[in-house]
Amino acid sequence: MRTVSVIGDGNVFEDSELYRTAVEVGRIIAEKGLVLVCGGLYGVMEGAAKGAKEAKGLTIGILPDYEPVANPYIDIKIPTGMGQARNVLVVSSSDLVVALGGSYGTLSEIAHAFKLGKRVLGYRTWKIEGIEYYEDREDFLSALRSSL
Repeated sequence: MRTVSVIGDGNVFEDSELYRTAVEVGRIIAEKGLVLVCGGLYGVMEGAAKGAKEAKGLTIGILPDYEPVANPYIDIKIPTGMGQARNVLVVSSSDLVVALGGSYGTLSEIAHAFKLGKRVLGYRTWKIEGIEYYEDREDFLSALRSSL
């Protein structure tokens, strides 16, 4: 079973462009028959999981706490009690990491992905060497489709 990790801004809301893009990313992943892995919480993670569920996909949330509290679109909840250290597990679980926006938590996940030799496809996220970075939404979604 192939998986794709989606990382990004946990503080975006449903009416934002980034959330809507996350929903589309999740939908694309599920339509390709892949499993979506994320941090299981809110913002981009919730949007991506929502899109995957709408397309009848499977979602896995690697959670920061011992309690299995996750967004409502997570099928498999993995409570770790590791806090932000769970970021390593999120990105190590997949061959491809998709980064949408984000702050320092996302930056740490990108760094771990690079250390693990993972490919990172990014949309309006950190502009650092190694990320396949896109500013245009349609170009990004097209690149994602051809990467899966």
